[in-house]
Amino acid sequence: MIAPSSSNGQREATRLIELRGGLGAVPGVKLAGVHAGIKKRKPDLALIAFTEDQNGVSVVTTNEIKAAPLLVSEEHLGTSGTKMRAVVCNSGCANACTGERGDRDARATARQAAALLGVKQTQVVIASTGVIGIYLPMDRVAKGLERAVKDLEEGMEASYDAAEAIMTTDNEPKLAAYAFYDGEQRYVVGGIAKGSGMIAPNMATMLAFVATNTPMSREALQNELRAANETTFNMISVDGDMSTNDAVYLFSPRGKGDAPPGFAETLRTVMHDLAYAMVRDGEGATKTVTMLVSGARNDLQARSVARAVINSNLVKTALHGEDPNWGRVIAAAGSVHAGLDPDTWSLYLNEKLWVDRGAIEVLSEAEAHGELEQTAVHLRLDLGIGEATATAWGCDLSKDYVRINASYRT
Repeated sequence: MIAPSSSNGQREATRLIELRGGLGAVPGVKLAGVHAGIKKRKPDLALIAFTEDQNGVSVVTTNEIKAAPLLVSEEHLGTSGTKMRAVVCNSGCANACTGERGDRDARATARQAAALLGVKQTQVVIASTGVIGIYLPMDRVAKGLERAVKDLEEGMEASYDAAEAIMTTDNEPKLAAYAFYDGEQRYVVGGIAKGSGMIAPNMATMLAFVATNTPMSREALQNELRAANETTFNMISVDGDMSTNDAVYLFSPRGKGDAPPGFAETLRTVMHDLAYAMVRDGEGATKTVTMLVSGARNDLQARSVARAVINSNLVKTALHGEDPNWGRVIAAAGSVHAGLDPDTWSLYLNEKLWVDRGAIEVLSEAEAHGELEQTAVHLRLDLGIGEATATAWGCDLSKDYVRINASYRT
C-alpha cells in the first residue's frame, strides 16, 4: 500500500504533497460541469479545456464491443496526439451499440466543442457513460456545450462540477491531486474519475481524466500511464463486469525525453486514490477489501491470484455477510491455474494469521467474524513459493447492488 499521509498532508515515504481540487489543481486546466438535459435533473455534461497543446495518451477497455466516442477519440489521439486541447464527457447515455448514427454524434460533439474553443476537431477527446443502446439527444448536447464553454473556470469548484457531471450511479464525485518537486521545480498531477458498478479487472465502466504540468515526450507519457494503470485501475473489482466505454486519458505538456524522478509515483498515487474511491463507492457496497498476495513466484502469478479473489462473487457475498468462510478465498485463488502449491500458502485476516500452511485454522470462527465486522478488511495470502507481491482492491456484494442494477433503466 501507499504510505499514509502525515498530519500536514504530505506523503512522508514518497515526499508527495496532497492537494485539493483534483484536475482543477493542475495549472493550465479549465473545467465546467452543466446540466444539458441528457438526464432529468443532475449535471450530465463535463468540459475540460487546456490553455496549451498537450500530449494525450490513453488505455481503454479490452471489451470487443467499443463505444463510438472511444473509437473516435482513439482516432483523434492518433492524428493530434501531441496537440490535444479538450475533453467532452457526457453521462446518462453511453452512445454504445448505436451504429453509424453513434459515430456521427460523437464526431459532431467534437466538432462543435472545437468550434466553440477555436481548436481543431481532432484535438478533442470524446467520452460517454450511461445506458447502452440509446442515442444521444444532440440538440441538448449542443446547448449544453454552449453553456459549458461559458462556464469554464480554473480551480477546485469547477473540477468538482465536472466530476459530478460524469457520474452515473456514483454516490460522490471522485477527485485526487498531488504535487512533487524535482529540485526547485514543483509539478502537479491531478484527476477526476467516475465508476461504481460494472467494475472488473482489465478496466470497467469507469472513466478517468488525469493531467499534469510535467513536460515529457508522448512516448514516455504513454509508458507511464500503462505502468500506473496495471497496478491501479486494472486491480479493482466491484462486480466482475466490463463495459464498452472504459478509458483512462492522461495529458501533459509536450517535452523531450522521460518524466522526471517522482512523476511515476505521483501518477500512481493519484490513480490509486481514484481507483480505491471507486470500490469504496461500489454500488450497494458496505465494505472494502484489500487483497495482498505475497510470496508469489513472479508478478504475473501474484496479480492473477489477487484479481481472482477480489473478483469472486462468493468472496464478495461472504464479506458482506461477515461470514468467515476462508475456503472461498482459497478456491478463488486456485481457480486461475496460476501454479499454487497447496501445502505452502498461509492466509492472514487484518494481518492476523487465519490459516497456516494450507491446513491449520488458527483464528477461531468467532475471532474471524469479529475481524470481518470492520468496514475496511485486509486479506493477505502468502503463497510461500517466491518473493513477488501484488495488491488488488474490491468491495462486498449486497442486496442493494441487485436493487440498483435491477432498476437501472426503469
